[in-house]
Amino acid sequence: MKNEKVSFILNELDRMFPDARCELEYQKDYELLIATVLSAQCTDKRVNMVTKELWKKYDIFLLSKASPKEIEKIIKPVGSYTKKATYLIDIAKHLVNDYDGRVPNNREYLETLKGVGRKTCNVVLSNLYDVPAIAVDTHVERVSKRLNLANEKDSVEKVEQKLMKKFPKEKWSRLHHQLVLFGRYHCKAIHPECPTCPFQSICKYYKKEFR
Repeated sequence: MKNEKVSFILNELDRMFPDARCELEYQKDYELLIATVLSAQCTDKRVNMVTKELWKKYDIFLLSKASPKEIEKIIKPVGSYTKKATYLIDIAKHLVNDYDGRVPNNREYLETLKGVGRKTCNVVLSNLYDVPAIAVDTHVERVSKRLNLANEKDSVEKVEQKLMKKFPKEKWSRLHHQLVLFGRYHCKAIHPECPTCPFQSICKYYKKEFR
């Protein structure tokens, strides 16, 4: 990929999202981990509403001993609540037993937890420990493919690998947040704001829909 294209994308994203950051709300390290697990197939806005109620009644220690049915009642709005309730309690038990309730800077350990995959680890490690990472969610995947940064049939793992290869390592974490926000508010799955998009010249979707 040409350096001009990389610079163009980074400069425009910096202009559009100079203060890009995670939109999941959290005060403690484990709150971010739990919120990220809950965010699978759900909006950050809804997750923030749910976690606000969850942390009124529980901390990581109480969560480790909670009844699945009680957790299900609270997290029902995020979808897949039966499975996610099981994940949350299991995660809490492991963190309490292994790290006194803290989230370690340890990818190998975190990825052994139920409901925690590479994307979740990238979000958590990047935000908590400044580990360079690009978490590929549905927004990042969509934008990457539309802007010719990845191929349509690429898996999320392949998209991540290509983004890491194309962009400077020191930009990865910031780029992740910017791509998420760009996909969430501009390059939407349905009715993207193409007429005002600065990336028209490199966007496959724009060229197809507005040629």
